[in-house]
Amino acid sequence: MPSPREEGTPDSERPVDPEPLSPLVDAAHPSSARVYDYLLGGKDNFAADRVAADRIAESFPAIRVGAQENRRFLLRGVRYLAAEAGIRQFLDVGTGIPTSPNVHEVVQAITPEARIAYVDNDPIVLVHARALMVSDPRGRVGYLDADLRDPGSIIGSRLVRDILDFDEPIALVLSAILHFIPDEQDPGGIVRAFVAALPPGSYVLATHVTPEHDPRLRPASAGYRDDGVRTQARTAAEFERLVFTDQGLDLVSPGVVLVSRWRRGADEPPAPTPAEVSAYGALAVRN
Repeated sequence: MPSPREEGTPDSERPVDPEPLSPLVDAAHPSSARVYDYLLGGKDNFAADRVAADRIAESFPAIRVGAQENRRFLLRGVRYLAAEAGIRQFLDVGTGIPTSPNVHEVVQAITPEARIAYVDNDPIVLVHARALMVSDPRGRVGYLDADLRDPGSIIGSRLVRDILDFDEPIALVLSAILHFIPDEQDPGGIVRAFVAALPPGSYVLATHVTPEHDPRLRPASAGYRDDGVRTQARTAAEFERLVFTDQGLDLVSPGVVLVSRWRRGADEPPAPTPAEVSAYGALAVRN
C-alpha cells in the first residue's frame, strides 16, 4: 500500500497531475458518459445526449433496461471483489457521471480503508466526481482526467500512483466502455497495457454490449456512430478473447455471461430477457 507518510493527508495537499481539467464542455455533441447518465435516469446531460439516446432507443427500445442491468452487475462485481476476493484497491476507467451508490461507496462500506482511483475524459464527469464523491477518511478516492486509449498516461499518472500501490492487487474496472473502442483502435492492446501493469492477484471486471440476442442492436450502434460516438458491439467469444483469454486471465465463475445472470441476488427483481439486456460481463484474476 502507499507509504505511511501519506496516511491522513488531505487530497488537496497531495501531489496530483499537473494537467488542468478541460475548461470547455462540448454540449453540442453527445458524450458516452452523459448518454449513459440519461439512460439511467440522471439529469447531468444535454439535449444532444438525449437526442442520441432517444435515437438509439428507436432501434433498440430496451436500451434503458440494459443500462440498468449493467449498473447492477457493476455493483455486484465490486461487492464480490471487496467482500470475497479481498481487493482493497480499484482503478475504475471510464467511470461515467457519479451515480449513487458509486463504486467507492459500495467498497468502503465493506472495507473503509479501500482506495479508488476514478478515470474519465469528460469534463462534466470530473467536475461532479470532485464535488460529490467523498471518501471514507480511512481510505482514499481520487479522480484523473485521462483517456482509456492512452493507458500509459493513466498507469504513470502521479495521482493514480499516489492512490494505488502497484505492488499490491488492484481491481481494474472497465464497465460499459470497451464497446466504444473499435478494432482499428486496438482495444486488445489497450487492455494488455493495463493488465501488464497489474500485479499477480489483481482482477479485471468488464462489460460489453452484444448483438447476439437482438439484431436491432447493430443499427442502434450505427445510429450512435452517426452522432459522432464510435461503437462496436461484440459477441461473447470476441469479448472473452479481447479482455480475458488473450491477456492470460483466469475467469471467475460463472465466466462470461449476460450481466443480468452474473451472481444475481435473491433480493433482486427477476432478470429481464437476454434480448433486453444484450450485454455480457465477467470478472477474471491475474494469477
